[in-house]
Amino acid sequence: SSGINAEWPLRPGKSDGVVCLFYIDTSFRCKIVDKHMAQLCEKHYEARFIRLNAEKSPFLTERLKIKVMPTILMTKDAVVCDRIVGFDDLGNSDNFPTSLLEWRIAQSKVINYSGDLSRPPVEEVKEKKMVKIQRNLRQEEYSSDSELDD
Repeated sequence: SSGINAEWPLRPGKSDGVVCLFYIDTSFRCKIVDKHMAQLCEKHYEARFIRLNAEKSPFLTERLKIKVMPTILMTKDAVVCDRIVGFDDLGNSDNFPTSLLEWRIAQSKVINYSGDLSRPPVEEVKEKKMVKIQRNLRQEEYSSDSELDD
């Protein structure tokens, strides 16, 4: 875990837990995470939720070895205790529910969580893309049938 000095936007204060979203404006996935974090900050006053534009904070971004957008860093007493990189921990889907992000952040103990920390709140994240995939399979099936007719 890396300590953060004076450059850290929110040094320890009235809340020692900070959830920081590193984002870039051009990333659709950063906007998705931002929407969920906006809901969580209304619910969890015990931590500070902040967002930092990685392009405008190159020193901090590089120092904290942030390479994937979005990355969420969780800190306690200005020390990084956990990170969520991209959507790997969120079902690898754009459709993850806020409750899944809440559960994942709670793993780091920076927010209070009333549920079961040993199990995610959802079995799996349903992908909206399923229909598209099935349609593509049917098209491929059809085209391979027509090749047999030749």
